[in-house]
Amino acid sequence: MNITFCCTHTNPKAWLQALGAALPEHDITLWDAEAPHRNAAADAAIVWAPPQAFFDQQPTLKVAFNLGAGVDALLEKRLPPDLAVIRLDDAGMSVQMAEYVLQAVVRYFREFAAYEQDMRAGEWSFRRPRQRQDFTVGIMGCGVLGQRVAMALQHFEYPVAGWSRRPKVLSGVQMYAGDAALPDFFAACAVVVCLLPLTPETQHILCARNLKHLPVGSYVVNAARGAHLVESDLLALLDGGHLAGATLDVYTTEPLPEDHAFRRHEKITCTPHAAARTLRDASVVQIVGKLKQWASGTPAHQLPGYVDLARGY
Repeated sequence: MNITFCCTHTNPKAWLQALGAALPEHDITLWDAEAPHRNAAADAAIVWAPPQAFFDQQPTLKVAFNLGAGVDALLEKRLPPDLAVIRLDDAGMSVQMAEYVLQAVVRYFREFAAYEQDMRAGEWSFRRPRQRQDFTVGIMGCGVLGQRVAMALQHFEYPVAGWSRRPKVLSGVQMYAGDAALPDFFAACAVVVCLLPLTPETQHILCARNLKHLPVGSYVVNAARGAHLVESDLLALLDGGHLAGATLDVYTTEPLPEDHAFRRHEKITCTPHAAARTLRDASVVQIVGKLKQWASGTPAHQLPGYVDLARGY
């Protein structure tokens, strides 16, 4: 079987070595954008944000394994009509995301940023402890990542609410579903965490219309995609005092421009799309396992991580 590797912003050498060692019976080649005539027609591809030219030159491609959980970069492309897309469904990312969200929530709940500021100013301060039972953390997107985050929060006894596009049941989580439930969901949360896949339906879901339902003094964490957030709406709600702060890992433009207001805003903590990085060894094991299943005859739609392209996840 011919397999092609096309992952932008990724050093391919170590990936190709690991994949070749795990799949010695298959031909694995690096897609060459500069010499398309050298690229053999492939049965399967391993991709991350490939250019449109890649798909234009691979019209008979049958399956693409995406090096990440988010597939929005693929949905923007004109894909071969019968292409199946398989995403990573964990590969070490869920525990990283749980760490990231938990540190953001704890830092806000325990007011550590304020203590640090007081200490730098020479003050030895006291703040009345918040009541954990009144501090519900709401998770938008309750797939693999969202469920792992919910488990981490529950371990530290935070009440957890969840919102998803369609009804879902999670143990110990107060669930909300659909657009009609958004006002009640936001109203119940002291912190809202966005982990949604990016689709036309979820783009700009973190907008003033929805965020205004949060109680005054609430906090926002976005570790999904920058396009979920209307940046100007967040700034207005922070400056107006409705929101207490935000932790952001993703942005409309990446890298975040040096002169962007988020970089200098005292109520915003920024990180450089680092909440959950793709781990090569774990990803190779997962992709190889799925690829072998598919090569042995398992239909693509029965593989874990199969993406319904109409829904976008």
